[in-house]
Amino acid sequence: MSSNPFGLTVISSIRDYRRRVAARPERRLVDLAALIPGLVLDIRYATARNLLGRPVYSQARALLRQPVAEALARVQAALSRLGLGLCVYDAYRPYSVTVSFYEHVRDENFAAPPWRGSRHNRGCSVDVGLVEHASGRPLPLPTDFDELTPAAHSRYGNLSPHVLFNRSILLAAMKRQGFVNYPGEWWHFDHQCWTEFDLLDLPFEELGRE
Repeated sequence: MSSNPFGLTVISSIRDYRRRVAARPERRLVDLAALIPGLVLDIRYATARNLLGRPVYSQARALLRQPVAEALARVQAALSRLGLGLCVYDAYRPYSVTVSFYEHVRDENFAAPPWRGSRHNRGCSVDVGLVEHASGRPLPLPTDFDELTPAAHSRYGNLSPHVLFNRSILLAAMKRQGFVNYPGEWWHFDHQCWTEFDLLDLPFEELGRE
C-alpha cells in the first residue's frame, strides 16, 4: 500500500490485497465470467478498439468486488426473463490505467482525474450494454462504448424510439440492484457500496481466477 503524489492511498501490492481479503472476504475481486451464466464480454481495453487506440490490458477479463459482482448477477438474471443479457465492456481497472486515460483525454467529464481515482479502480464500477440472451447479438443503444459525444449522455433524447426503449431497460435493471448511472455515459454504472472499498493498482496477471 502506498500514498501517491496526489495523497491517495492506492493498494499496489498483491500481498496487501490478499491480507485485506483474508480479513474481509467480501473485498475479493470476482471473475464475472465464472460467476454469471451467459454473460458476454467485450473487453475493449484488451484490444486497440478504445480511446487510446492500443491495448492497455494484458488479459480480457472483467472483475468486480464480490457484493458488486453478485448485484450484477441479479441484473443478468432479471434481464434473462426478458430474453436479454448483459455485455460487459469494462469492470475493475487498475489505477495506473486511469491515469493514462486522463493524460490522453484531459477532461474530467470523460476520465477520472488521477487526484481522485476512479470507482473502476475500486472494483465497484462496470460498463455494460445489452444483448439478445440466446444469440449474444448486441441490441441497438445510443452510441458505441466510449464514444465521447452528446448522444452518450443518458438523458439524450434525439434517438429512435427502440434505442430509447433499450436504454431505459438497461438503466432500470441496473438501478434496481443498487447501481447508479453516470449521466455522461449511458454504459457506466457505479454500485452504491463503492465507498467501502480501496483504490487498487493491481495488474490482471497478479489476480488469480477468484
